[in-house]
Amino acid sequence: MVDSYEQVRERPGDNKEQEEYYSGKVSKHTFKSQIIILPNGSDIVDVVAGEPGPKSDITMFRENRDNFDPKQSFKGDLGYLGEDLIDTPIKKPRNKELTTKQKKSNKEFSSKRVFVEHRIRSVKIFRVVQDRFRLNPKKYEQVILTICGLVRLRIGSLILPVEIYPMLSG
Repeated sequence: MVDSYEQVRERPGDNKEQEEYYSGKVSKHTFKSQIIILPNGSDIVDVVAGEPGPKSDITMFRENRDNFDPKQSFKGDLGYLGEDLIDTPIKKPRNKELTTKQKKSNKEFSSKRVFVEHRIRSVKIFRVVQDRFRLNPKKYEQVILTICGLVRLRIGSLILPVEIYPMLSG
């Protein structure tokens, strides 16, 4: 399952960098991160962090899909509509309504995809990910990957060898 989120950052001083990171969606300068998890939410498989805010979800996925098997399928939201490797919910047609069967299908789809939203929430529990990012922008990716490592440790998917860290064993 794949999803992405934006985080507000300090306004860049350079005009060109301001234009690159300005997201009209939230009317602020943002970083965008994408997270890929296992279907049951038991582990974080891949994280892409520090992309410019205006970059679309599907573009981020297409730039990084070489890390996975070409036949691997994913589940995503409507931000990934049009990508053949990603299953998405049924989009409501313009000036029409979804049928009851389509609504039921979308509800089943979202009940399976909710785990990625929960995993993003567990990453955003950390204040450095939730609030405006005030640290050096070059350290953003390193900070996000560290937070994801802490989340993996917390959910039990990252097991540290006891001989290296004996203080954690008891």
